[in-house]
Amino acid sequence: MIDFETWSPRVLAAVRIITALLFIEHGLMKLLAFPAAIPGVPTPLPSILLVAAVIELLGGALIVLGLFTRAAAFICSGEMAVAYFMFHAPQGFWPAVNQGEPAILFCLVFLYLAFAGAGAWSIDDLRSTSRSNLARA
Repeated sequence: MIDFETWSPRVLAAVRIITALLFIEHGLMKLLAFPAAIPGVPTPLPSILLVAAVIELLGGALIVLGLFTRAAAFICSGEMAVAYFMFHAPQGFWPAVNQGEPAILFCLVFLYLAFAGAGAWSIDDLRSTSRSNLARA
């Protein structure tokens, strides 16, 4: 039988890491056209897309590392909410039609991480463990 209590922080960490790596990819596509350019994005990037790319790269990196996860995830969640309502929602009501599904999913996963924390395999977890060990000493 699976011990859900034992595996929960590890699965949370896997979700955190994979989601953040996918988020970083979006920032790389905007800034460096890697692994490909985003179709229809003008060059040079408008200021709002440049800010979005920086948030995606820095926020994604912090979330992958599990460093300041709650704050970084909250900011990334907000960026995705703005992206959805500014760029996707005006193209139509249905997310499948306006291509806003990834923005919605990123928004909600990051909002969850802002409340749940980083889980296992994170610098935040190492920092809280060492703080509790110091408090006991």
